[in-house]
Amino acid sequence: MGTTPPFEMQTGHKFYSAFCFNKTWDFIDKATRTEQENQAMLHSCLASLWHWSQRDDVTPKHWSIGYWQASRVFALLGKADDARIYGQLSLDNGGELEPFYVGYAYEALARSEQVAGDSSKMQEYLKAAREQCEKVTDADSRKQLEEDLKTIA
Repeated sequence: MGTTPPFEMQTGHKFYSAFCFNKTWDFIDKATRTEQENQAMLHSCLASLWHWSQRDDVTPKHWSIGYWQASRVFALLGKADDARIYGQLSLDNGGELEPFYVGYAYEALARSEQVAGDSSKMQEYLKAAREQCEKVTDADSRKQLEEDLKTIA
């Protein structure tokens, strides 16, 4: 096998960054997952992040979203420390973005603290997420964030 693929690399990265992101959502949306599906969910999420890292057009917004998804996956897997790391990366990359993305970064951090069992920090992050949510001007986006925040208790 040669070192030059039979396709344009950026085209491949663009396809697989989105394909793996959406495949991860298929797993996230399942009410129950097998252990193999949990592993596939993690692998597809991390593959999406890697393909984004190879794209010429990656932006802080893309990073924030990708890190948010990784945090969500790790939270679903009960891995609080990893969820925290990726939640913080989401916030670090989304700090200058619109309130919707900053709100979701705080949502990720709140969810990670829920998994960790730290209700004080969870409430702190939920408060920050709700403050960002109030600033979201698009009604559908605001409702989406509000609904996700309601799943953290």
